[in-house]
Amino acid sequence: MHLQKTLREVSRTFAVSIERLPSTLREAVMISYLLLRVSDCLEDNDVLEPQRKMELLQLWTQILAGEASAETLISAVAHLDGSDPEVYVAQHADELLEELYQLPEEVRQIINGHVIQSSLGMARWQEHGPFVDTEEEMDDYMCQVAGRVGYLLTDLFGWYSPAFQKREALLRPLARHFGLALQTVNIIRGLRKDYERGWVFVPRTFYEPLGLTRDSLFAQENTERALQVINILADKAETHLQHGLEYIITIPPSYHGIRLACMWPLFFAKKTLALSRDNMNVILGGAKITRMDVVSIVRQTTLMGWSNQWLRSYYQRLQIVQSVPATLSP
Repeated sequence: MHLQKTLREVSRTFAVSIERLPSTLREAVMISYLLLRVSDCLEDNDVLEPQRKMELLQLWTQILAGEASAETLISAVAHLDGSDPEVYVAQHADELLEELYQLPEEVRQIINGHVIQSSLGMARWQEHGPFVDTEEEMDDYMCQVAGRVGYLLTDLFGWYSPAFQKREALLRPLARHFGLALQTVNIIRGLRKDYERGWVFVPRTFYEPLGLTRDSLFAQENTERALQVINILADKAETHLQHGLEYIITIPPSYHGIRLACMWPLFFAKKTLALSRDNMNVILGGAKITRMDVVSIVRQTTLMGWSNQWLRSYYQRLQIVQSVPATLSP
């Protein structure tokens, strides 16, 4: 498996960030990300039934723990469409594991531990079902699929440099928020798509007080009340994003590449959130930032992202949205 090529096919956005990391760290994060995409495939694939998803996620954790062979998983997903990059990664899990085994033992333990815990959390949510009652439940789901990634990165950064170990007490409490920030925006961005596949991650306590149901939330005639729900979600995302910004600012400025790798997905999410507020397209289809937005964020942060004062100012400027149609192409 060509890791970099596969990474770009699975996610161009995260590929840009991961490729900015120092080489030693880059390989570990790249492998971690692709291992988690195997988990995502097993959780998200439209062909698999929930019970089967739960079984395969549990099998995947056994493989990672060395208690089962990768061939059992490969055989179980052989019928899925391999043209889907995520499915392709799952169907080549054995090659990915070979890459993992080339890493130092300490790194393997870090990666395995977090991927196993995240996959077990995904399996538990397949058993739980597709609806969320409270904000606490939403946070629990997001922690399994994204919050643990913040801890994973923090542990890998600590392995990479003693400078991160010295700041672990500051970074670790913010790490979960970093993951939740990205996932909350991802939920807002994917509301319609998730609804069409039978999942609603919006807590019932967010829409029922407004007289809405899981279905009527997505009805065009309920625009005004639905926008209130979107803005509640946006406020929640903003809280996590601000903590995510503090996470980045806590990273020493001399580690500019690592800071950039963290700030790009966070700032992409911040810009997406700005487009999503008061935007009914979020319910009807989706709102995405443009490629020009991506290029601008990458260019400006590369030049000035070493400055914490500039980062705080730029973060605030990203919430300003021009008066243009909200349905945008990436």
